[in-house]
Amino acid sequence: MKGIRVLGFLLCAVFLTGLLAMAWAEEPKEIAVIVKEATSSFWQNVAKGAADAEKELVAQGENIKVTFIGPEAETKIEQQVNLVENAINRNVMAIVLAPSDPDALVPVVMKAKEAGIPVVIIDSLLNSKEGYVSFLATDNRAAGILCANELMKRAGTKGKVAVMSYVPGVGSEIGRVGGFIDTIKEKTEMEIIGPFYSQSDMVTALNQTIDVLSANPDITAIFGANEPTAIGMGRAIEQLGLAGKIVAIGFDGNKDLQEMVRKGTLQGIAVQNPYRMGYEGVKIAFAAAKGEKVPEYIDTGIVFVTKDNIDSEEAKQVLY
Repeated sequence: MKGIRVLGFLLCAVFLTGLLAMAWAEEPKEIAVIVKEATSSFWQNVAKGAADAEKELVAQGENIKVTFIGPEAETKIEQQVNLVENAINRNVMAIVLAPSDPDALVPVVMKAKEAGIPVVIIDSLLNSKEGYVSFLATDNRAAGILCANELMKRAGTKGKVAVMSYVPGVGSEIGRVGGFIDTIKEKTEMEIIGPFYSQSDMVTALNQTIDVLSANPDITAIFGANEPTAIGMGRAIEQLGLAGKIVAIGFDGNKDLQEMVRKGTLQGIAVQNPYRMGYEGVKIAFAAAKGEKVPEYIDTGIVFVTKDNIDSEEAKQVLY
């Protein structure tokens, strides 16, 4: 009788162990998408692309989940480092990262590599080619050059141009604002005012723009280099009654900026494809985690949107 009880106990133990093993096997593998901050329309569009990629992979029978998170602000670099650290500690399948700083995130990306976790970088490049498997982004220097050329078409090559930037030293900012300023210097006689840094805060950008335009009433053109900066810049232009009186070029394409283009506050916006960054970022991260060869770089593209083409199919594909 005692032997039967022992056998029964062992069978139960084996059964429970099997159930636990099945539950463990069924636990979905995580792909962590970590951006510069999670609330702006730009990053929410990255989240939408990532979520759609998850749906497709799950529909194909893959047992994964995609998480999406970012620090409180783009300037909270240490917070972002900690988010990546936490993902590594959770032993995620892969990480899709939009680094807030080109240097500060390098050590933790290397740590992920050492842990066998592939990292896909989106939006802003790191100051190291080690540690990540793929980079997806707008060609920011080309985008900055495009904005400068579009501004010159409308404002000419003389006068003053103010440059309203966002976070100094971020990879996207270096290329984008650098390309803009270099082109203005090379092709025009315009005096450059700035750049001024909003820290990607709309209210800061609004106040800075009011101050700049008030102190320089002879400014003929202005450039806002990312979404919150361009929105703040546009609102300042409207508050000062300067809409249509100075040439204003913005960057990114949320509903506020679209409305400013329609009203003529902004003469154009250079629109990235954040949805594609999230969608393809997750797909490439998954492929890399499965050991597949992935492309080293994907240019996610840019569309210059004006009042004339804002309702075109090309514009609709990138506006959000």
